[in-house]
Amino acid sequence: MNLFVEAWNYLSDGTNWGGATGIEHRLLQHVWYSFLTVALSAVIAVPLGLVIGHTRRGSAVMVGLANAMRALPTLGLLTFLVLGLGLGLIPPLLALITVGIPPLLAGAYAGIANVPADVVDASRAMGMTESQILLRVEVPNAMPVMLGGLRNATLQVVATATIAAYVNLGGLGRYIFDGLGLHRYDLVLVGAMLVAVLALVLDGILAVAVWASVPGTGRLTRTSADLTRISVVTE
Repeated sequence: MNLFVEAWNYLSDGTNWGGATGIEHRLLQHVWYSFLTVALSAVIAVPLGLVIGHTRRGSAVMVGLANAMRALPTLGLLTFLVLGLGLGLIPPLLALITVGIPPLLAGAYAGIANVPADVVDASRAMGMTESQILLRVEVPNAMPVMLGGLRNATLQVVATATIAAYVNLGGLGRYIFDGLGLHRYDLVLVGAMLVAVLALVLDGILAVAVWASVPGTGRLTRTSADLTRISVVTE
């Protein structure tokens, strides 16, 4: 119980929030690392998943690739990359994209592959090209599943991005590694709590995005209209 009290006292102390080593700065660093990782993972995984899902070719290779990346030990891979590339932001990003790519790849592939065949056939019968079918028909219908993959990738990356502190970078993992080194387990708990809260907040936002993107419900249009009205009123 004392551990939780000490962690709460640390979080409630305003002096621990400001400055280069404060909670606010490290939280922003963690979000930045996570954003870069998810963005790079999406650039690689989403186009590949869309093409495989649309053509139905290469699915076995995709499954093998995703499973192989999931099996990689992230911390061990990070150590190997640091030995080869040195310190800096590149090794953690390369290690973290092995966590972000599999759910994004699976989400893009599954979303496109599960679009009803009669919808695709009707689009071809209307004279649409393959790229038009993919971008105008399949992607909008697959959006909830694709966003579900983004949701899973974001949660896994946010949780794993603490390893950046292992190579002397910042982020919320700094509290965990520093706390272990100093035997300050209240700091370890602080880092774990902050990562958990960040993950829950992002998960809630993406859950709303998944809910709003379901085709045929009009939720996305209504949500956009509501946000427009709110901005007009506030102005």
